[in-house]
Amino acid sequence: MLLKAGILTASDRSSKGIREDGSGVLLKSLVEALPAAIAAYEIVPDDREILAARLIHFSDQLACDVVFTTGGTGLSPRDNTPEATRAVIEKEIPGIPEAIRRQGLQKTKFAMLSRSVAGIRGRTLIINLPGSPSGVEEAFEILKPVLFHASELIRGEVGDCQSWSYSSH
Repeated sequence: MLLKAGILTASDRSSKGIREDGSGVLLKSLVEALPAAIAAYEIVPDDREILAARLIHFSDQLACDVVFTTGGTGLSPRDNTPEATRAVIEKEIPGIPEAIRRQGLQKTKFAMLSRSVAGIRGRTLIINLPGSPSGVEEAFEILKPVLFHASELIRGEVGDCQSWSYSSH
């Protein structure tokens, strides 16, 4: 199975070319190391309406199996990714960000300040990741073993959970 993935970086400074998008570039390489194809990679400002519109586009028009966002999940007034995500998803999956935060807390107490969410829009899994490269890398390690199974479940291709393993994909 080949996942079709979208990557959306939320950053005012990166969208203006002021700062390099380290977390999005890293995320792209991590996704490409899976059996996955990148359908789209974009950098947008931390704007709720723009983020929501791009999430809808990645899900509805591009038919991505999974969309990863990076950035915009903190406490600043311009951090809008969770709100944009909640505005477009139909089902929330709280266990994903809970697992990511739990893993992050092993490295830094600041992980508890993350407001990341995950959910489903149509047949697309949308996951908010941290905005730092180290946070992206740690979160992705947690997600790798469940991405393909989650995608199969969302598409209604439920198989035998006991026989599924990451190495088989």
